[in-house]
Amino acid sequence: MEPTSKPGILQNVANIATILVSVLLSIVLIKVFLLPPPGRPPMVAQSLVGLNMKQSLPGVDWAGNKRTLVLALSTQCHFCTDSAPFFQRIQKEAAKSVKMLAVLPQAVEDSRKYLEGEGVHVDDVKQAQLSRIGVTGTPTLLLVDSTGKVADAWQGKLQPEQEAGVLTVLKKDALY
Repeated sequence: MEPTSKPGILQNVANIATILVSVLLSIVLIKVFLLPPPGRPPMVAQSLVGLNMKQSLPGVDWAGNKRTLVLALSTQCHFCTDSAPFFQRIQKEAAKSVKMLAVLPQAVEDSRKYLEGEGVHVDDVKQAQLSRIGVTGTPTLLLVDSTGKVADAWQGKLQPEQEAGVLTVLKKDALY
């Protein structure tokens, strides 16, 4: 007589193999379709290019600034805090070629204290709902030209090669 447990063992092995293949396939699909490729910012930021900031952020002298880097941040965003050293680098390396404007949903005084605590120095701080300027995630950097239009955008905690790319764009003298 053959033991009756063989079909049970084979069934269990087949079930486990099916589960493992399903998990691996799910991981691959998430990486391919939901996560941005390494070294490239999410496409969400690029959809902001061309957006006019004049109505969204009234009172900013876009023409006088020539180029303005809008830092869309939140005091409660750990990615913003993690990005503070990069914002300090921008201030040191590209401050002559762009004005820096921080926009946060928190009160201006709280925002100034947060930025000061992180060692991030900007030319001005404004309070606004970030959705009003088209931002869905923080941190988001918007390079705005003298007409008030977004010329370039980056979203999220940037990788070192992305940070270098941002600095290259910011140091250029040409308007976008």
